[in-house]
Amino acid sequence: MINITLPDGSVRQFEKGATAMQVALSISEGLARNVLAAEVNGEVWDASRAIESDAHVKLLTWNDDKGKSTFWHSSAHLLAEALEELYPGVKFGIGPAIETGFYYDVDFGDREFSSDEFKQIEDKMLALAKQKEVFERKAVSKADALAYFTEKGDEYKLDLIKDLEDGKITFYSQGNFTDLCRGPHIPHTGVIKAIKLTNVAGAYWRGDESRKQLTRIYGVTFPKASELADYIKLIEEAKKRDHRKLGKELELFAFSEKVGAGLPLWLPKGAALRQKLQDFLQRAQLKAGYEPVITPHIGHKQLYVTSGHYEKYGADAFQPIHTPVEGEEFFLKPMNCPHHCEIYKTKPRSYKELPVRFAEFGTVYRYEQSGELHGLTRVRGFTQDDAHLFCRPDQVKEEFKKVIDLVLYVFAALGFDNYTAQVSLRDPENKTKYIGSDENWALAEAAIVEAAAEKNLATVVEYGEAAFYGPKLDFMVKDALGRKWQLGTIQVDYNLPERFELEYTGSDNQKHRPVMIHRAPFGSLERFIAVLIEHCAGQFPLWLAPEQFIVLPVSEKYEEYAKNLLESLNNSDIRGLIDLRDEKVGRKIRDAEVKKIPYMLIVGEKEIESGTISVRKHGSVDIGSMDSQTFKELLIKEITV
Repeated sequence: MINITLPDGSVRQFEKGATAMQVALSISEGLARNVLAAEVNGEVWDASRAIESDAHVKLLTWNDDKGKSTFWHSSAHLLAEALEELYPGVKFGIGPAIETGFYYDVDFGDREFSSDEFKQIEDKMLALAKQKEVFERKAVSKADALAYFTEKGDEYKLDLIKDLEDGKITFYSQGNFTDLCRGPHIPHTGVIKAIKLTNVAGAYWRGDESRKQLTRIYGVTFPKASELADYIKLIEEAKKRDHRKLGKELELFAFSEKVGAGLPLWLPKGAALRQKLQDFLQRAQLKAGYEPVITPHIGHKQLYVTSGHYEKYGADAFQPIHTPVEGEEFFLKPMNCPHHCEIYKTKPRSYKELPVRFAEFGTVYRYEQSGELHGLTRVRGFTQDDAHLFCRPDQVKEEFKKVIDLVLYVFAALGFDNYTAQVSLRDPENKTKYIGSDENWALAEAAIVEAAAEKNLATVVEYGEAAFYGPKLDFMVKDALGRKWQLGTIQVDYNLPERFELEYTGSDNQKHRPVMIHRAPFGSLERFIAVLIEHCAGQFPLWLAPEQFIVLPVSEKYEEYAKNLLESLNNSDIRGLIDLRDEKVGRKIRDAEVKKIPYMLIVGEKEIESGTISVRKHGSVDIGSMDSQTFKELLIKEITV
């Protein structure tokens, strides 16, 4: 017999070889019908996989993120099965679950593929799903795996198998389809009730532009048709909020082919919005003891060799910049932290002056493939609200907690009140991805876990998501549509101070190594603004709006009054403009609504006679008449954050 411990701490006994599905059935048949997979000792398994020893088991349903992920990964296999039936000879790359569904990379050979074919694929997937095909797991040797896909003629699977360790290779089959896969999968295809293919794009095999471009088909599935209907409504709303669409309508930013893909141009209104965000954080940072610094946009190759960025990110950096005479090699700056380490070294440091906090809105550059660029969320040049804190080991936890407070202050001011803190740790199975000693990693990880606990943060732990030089706390924010974004991040780093030989003189008059904390509440200004636009549908908080009001004179004879009103409000540090077009006031109001200007001030004969203004708020809300001083006080009260 084996002991199965459930999440509530209860223990049940089963015969050795029992499955998670049997555990579910022992609780209730209703639960068993909803089980998609199980977490066994922290690892997600098929619900049908035999458990051979004592284990902690969590049953996963559609309500669990890992249950959804399993559901969508199985849906990718269902997509591949349908494609193989509809397009004989098709070849497959990879088909993972993603945060909002799944995709599969497909080689159609010489055949052109378009989204016009989605409907017939969806119909085939539904027909196969109704057959309730069971997902069967089978362990295979490396030789047999190579033989199978050699005979099938699928070079992409052969390429994947080369990197796999013999004895750890598994196939999954459902119906007539077999795939190379680690799993896990749902019990059978019958639980997939609603299917929507959402997009088609190009993707280079293994992300290598020198290799063949495959067709990436995206999709999403649900266990109920009603959930697909809700999803479609969500997508329609997301289209209305798309930051690329609103960014153009609100005249915030643009892109130019001549400037280069992934390099945003900030238009006057966007620059004003961005500057307000910087000023807001700058004030908070100065109050918290940060010192502003500025570093160059390029750095000598040796700087990034020392930091380890060249070794880890060389392929993602732009081509080196060579000086015309000396033959030196420079790179566009991919990170700000090495520069800040060099600033720390400009003079001797004492334990009495620590912590030292350097802050910079530093623009960095990283190469992203053109097919992965997406508005402001995926660019090649972006500005980080970067800061690096150098402190004594005994100060790490307290400084980390202060940074958490700063991040939460930023979120509260911008209406992000739904978030989870993700503790991102090393991948215990692949420590070669990281630099530094196990001892330093243990210290850094403990500091993050303890600080998060003491701040009562709701946290989840994700292995393999750490930076190469240290663990981090990532803030996963949900927007108004319930979508999850990774925004602010805080990292503890014992490694860069060693690589740069940073020191301070301790109270014992001996040299000691400081600890470094990296932090960026926004993450990057570009991505943060993109998320903010979509979160608030372009209706920014009043303090942040590039234009807080617009004066709308009813006709030309009221323009002088309107101009005086504009000047008076602007002199009170309230930002606005005036619409002097020869248009009817109704048209001016509609245009101001489209531009999402918070307040409209209508000026006509009645207003001049009474010395007032007629105030209308965005969203067709008529506030009524008031004098200009009352309006000033109204706005100033709302602007204050």
